[in-house]
Amino acid sequence: MKKSKRLDLIPPYLFVKIEEKKEELVKKGVDVIDFGIGDPDLKTPSHIVKKLHQAIDSKESANYPTSKGELVFRSAVSKWYKNRFNVEIDPAAEVCSLIGSKEGLSHIILAFVDQGDITLVPDPAYPVYKIGTLLAGGQPYFLPLKPENKFLPDLSLIPSDVLKKAKMLFINYPNNPTGAVADKSFFEKCVKLCRENDILLVSDLAYSEMAYDGFRPSSIFEVPGAKDVAIEFHSLSKTFNVTGWRIGMAVGNKEAVSALATIKSNIDSGAYKAIQFAAAEALTASQNCVAENNKIFEERRNILYDGLSSLGFKFEKPKATFYMWVPAPKAETSASFAEKLLEQAGILTVPGSGYGSFGEGFVRFAITIPKKRISEAIKRLTDIKISF
Repeated sequence: MKKSKRLDLIPPYLFVKIEEKKEELVKKGVDVIDFGIGDPDLKTPSHIVKKLHQAIDSKESANYPTSKGELVFRSAVSKWYKNRFNVEIDPAAEVCSLIGSKEGLSHIILAFVDQGDITLVPDPAYPVYKIGTLLAGGQPYFLPLKPENKFLPDLSLIPSDVLKKAKMLFINYPNNPTGAVADKSFFEKCVKLCRENDILLVSDLAYSEMAYDGFRPSSIFEVPGAKDVAIEFHSLSKTFNVTGWRIGMAVGNKEAVSALATIKSNIDSGAYKAIQFAAAEALTASQNCVAENNKIFEERRNILYDGLSSLGFKFEKPKATFYMWVPAPKAETSASFAEKLLEQAGILTVPGSGYGSFGEGFVRFAITIPKKRISEAIKRLTDIKISF
């Protein structure tokens, strides 16, 4: 049996290897404190679960959904965008439901990238941008995200010959893995670049509702004219603690949304209707549950940041996401430091190098564990005496 050559282009998915290592240690009796995958440990709000239960009992839920998703869900997305960002979205033509935003991000690449085309991919970044490009036959051109630039790419450094071949620009703010945020002036630069070079701007907004200290992340569509060049991906996973439900949406440019729906209609049969109905409830009901979640994550962030700072780690406190992008000691690589934390302290983190070459020198902590466990982690780190 001969596998396709495209499989040689992609490494094993980062978190599969991490979970395997964790399982090995747990079998040996190690009490592992898991700061690894960004999977909320909080409960799904009860009113959303109740709506799902009701929808499951509906005969309508058993039938195929439409390619773009149920109108009730798309209308809820439109209403949410209006309430949250004061942006008008046409539910009929400018919204497509997704089986989680990861699926949509990979499929939009198939809709626009041909063999040899270039995509502009931040580094470090969520691996799907790069892997999706390679699977489509494209070539990622990496845009370094450096701490001295507040983890924003310098768009002025992209060579003109690269821009001529580029089909897509990926941005993700609030950012995974760095926790960095961007203001509207950065989004304006992105829209301008894409308009001038006929590039599709792909905004990954999965963490827009996870923000602290009064910060309110923006949508790309708050920039005038962004719909001419942009499509934005959003997921309910982190906002409402429903990662396993697999529900999200793509919003924006009509041509891009339609192209994505065409790809999806030939590959999958859409998100389960009952989950779409429950997602519509989540988007249109009170958002107090989101604020309550953020209070919990903000407390956790403060405990971890204060603890790491007291041990000598120096980095900026994140204003959004539930990630902390922590520099490794100078004598360590990302991988060696992550391994040291796991083997000597039973603390599982993600090596930054797994997100790209410019992630080297960092490890990522996900604050998806209770405060008590975070405090225990700080105690363990104190005991192993990390030297800088």
